[in-house]
Amino acid sequence: MAEPVPVTIGKRPAPVHTVAVYAFAGMAPFELGVVVEVFALARPELAGLLAAPWYDVRVCAERPGHPLEAVGGFTLTPRHGLEELAAADTAVVVGVPDPYGQVPPAVVAALRTAHARGARVVSICSGAFALAAAGLLDGLPATTHWRWAEELRRRHPQVRVDPDVLYVDNGQVLTSAGSAAGIDLCLHLVRQDHGAKVANTVARRFVAPPHRDGGQAQYVEAAVRPVDEPEDGVAWSMRWALDHLARPLTVPLLARAAAMSDRSYLRHFTARNGVSPMRWVAIQRIAASLPLLESPEGSVEEIAAAVGFESAATFRHHFGRTMRTSPTAYRRTFGRAA
Repeated sequence: MAEPVPVTIGKRPAPVHTVAVYAFAGMAPFELGVVVEVFALARPELAGLLAAPWYDVRVCAERPGHPLEAVGGFTLTPRHGLEELAAADTAVVVGVPDPYGQVPPAVVAALRTAHARGARVVSICSGAFALAAAGLLDGLPATTHWRWAEELRRRHPQVRVDPDVLYVDNGQVLTSAGSAAGIDLCLHLVRQDHGAKVANTVARRFVAPPHRDGGQAQYVEAAVRPVDEPEDGVAWSMRWALDHLARPLTVPLLARAAAMSDRSYLRHFTARNGVSPMRWVAIQRIAASLPLLESPEGSVEEIAAAVGFESAATFRHHFGRTMRTSPTAYRRTFGRAA
């Protein structure tokens, strides 16, 4: 008689979330690299922060095991076929072989299967053409690279194309503009799955660009560039500001921290970061407020004071400008029960 198999009684481990990304011959590698970097990279910096396992990434192609020529003169050999794209928890299309041509029927079928199963379906750049060909964008707002927006609108008039936003989140179906906007969208997915603190940690290691206003809300922390030299006063002032967000901050105060005149500091800061110092400070305060809003503790007024806003009204103004929603609506959507 066989020995009984020992069974550990307790909570079942959370399943690993699979992310499958479509690769094809002639693709530009940047967008694929973004998906792999965000979801496949080992992340020891998240030790103790994750309530669920990190992702399992699978690069898929129509003919697994066959080398694909990429832009730049190198090849990659995906190990997985499109059945993995159809079976994934998140299916990502980072582009199509030809935005003016037909999307491969096998890709369309895999996306329809994934969507019907309830998977999250995501596009970056011209990948929106694949989602549109599968009928997943009918009647929905969507975006793509500005270069392809008019062609997407012409070929798929049932899609509400918005070329001016970075990304659009329709819940199960998400689209983003070109290249760098894919970083914003991938970080947004991490925030949805693991919360703002984890997403901000990933963004910091990724050295994501500063937050950009306009369009769909970005749930990322504006990057603080590493201080390479002691003479880099702007970077020192940014690091100092992050340590003192709760106190009143002004341009003269930041300029003194940088050992620069107000005028010189404004010029160098804006050239370095693409935003003014006080706009950057407001963005940092909004980023710091997200995990507080996700917690059930503290009122909006208390959170506003904790991250350095002079009033709840000022907090709401900057939050709406940055996140395209209100603090209360954000808490209602993303807050955790006590």
